[in-house]
Amino acid sequence: MILKENDVKADVEKQGLLAKKASKKLGQLTTEQKNEALNIIADELETNYEKILESNKIDLEKGKEKGFEDAFMDRLALSKERIVNFADGLRQVAKLEDPTDKTISNWTLENGLNVEKVTVPLGVIGMIYEARPNVTVDATGLALKSGNSIILKGGSSAISSNSAIVDVIHSALEKTEIPVDAVQFIHSTNREATQALFTMNEYVDVLIPRGGGSLIKAVVNNATVPVLETGVGNCHLYIDKDADVKKALDIIVNAKTDRPAVCNAAETLIIHEKWLKENHKILNETLISRKINVHGDEKALEYFTDAVPAGEEDWANEYLDLAIAVKIVSNLDEALDHIEQYGTKHSEAIITENAETAKKFLDLVDASAVYHNASTRFTDGGALGFGAEIGISTQKLHARGPMGLPALTTVKFKMRGNGQIR
Repeated sequence: MILKENDVKADVEKQGLLAKKASKKLGQLTTEQKNEALNIIADELETNYEKILESNKIDLEKGKEKGFEDAFMDRLALSKERIVNFADGLRQVAKLEDPTDKTISNWTLENGLNVEKVTVPLGVIGMIYEARPNVTVDATGLALKSGNSIILKGGSSAISSNSAIVDVIHSALEKTEIPVDAVQFIHSTNREATQALFTMNEYVDVLIPRGGGSLIKAVVNNATVPVLETGVGNCHLYIDKDADVKKALDIIVNAKTDRPAVCNAAETLIIHEKWLKENHKILNETLISRKINVHGDEKALEYFTDAVPAGEEDWANEYLDLAIAVKIVSNLDEALDHIEQYGTKHSEAIITENAETAKKFLDLVDASAVYHNASTRFTDGGALGFGAEIGISTQKLHARGPMGLPALTTVKFKMRGNGQIR
């Protein structure tokens, strides 16, 4: 059945209303009730993994027909192991401290009026994402634990997978105190459905886009609902002249090859020319052995076998594949200037044994996460102990970096008096 534009908008608005009402009830539940619900959802996901995989197979077959790239298909693909990991993530979130109803500060004015600043849920979160079925589970778990309802709008490429996951979540919620309406999924792949979500200020408190640059840009440019912007990851590794060779090679390999298709993978390698002259043979051998394709500047082409010339687009490119741009510099300042020009304020790393150089890098680089002698792959909610993440914010207002439970709350001032007037 093809819905007319007005019908699609009306359906989405109805979902917004239901989510808003559910958020009021959700906000009254105890931490124990929310934790129990997350554990039940986790159990149901594991029990029904075959149903989810059958639906995922439909999406994968369509993806092959459309010729999606390997990196895209990797994000889309599910397995029993990945579904078990989803469930384990929910159990980890259940063990975390409840971020709501926490007193941030408390003071009393001279007139006796008591002021208490406490954390409260945002309300209703609109989650817009692409071929990432894991987001359906992660975002739902974080939203419910923090007392928020959520409206999920996944990409059309994962529609069958996401629908199956949400069906399991709804079935699980029927066994809990959390209302089923607290988790809404927009089944329509119509553009009008997305546009309706963008402008549903009456029901949605915040939008969180998670995906490629074009998706994020579309949400930021078209939404009237406030946006918590997650960022594209053009992440840099700077190999300083004082870098330890083994550390540098291990970090390069991990940051580029562990999961090339994720946003915290390294996309650009900046190398001090002194270090390169001394270590180019072992670095070249390492990149070749790992099948990493090099797009290099003029100096890099002199050192790397089979490297291709890097164009202007390479310095800003998020390859999401086994390819890396290589820039050769003569000092730290050149590296900092390159990162300032092309970085996306996501994750940046320096490898060096010089503490002073490391401090300058960590202090001056403008990014949500900066590293010294460590892989950028740690910019992740799970790796940092959040249990899961709803995205990685590269903006500076409200939240920055991997967003776990605390990022899904805001504050309320509770005033207690005894007849004070002004």
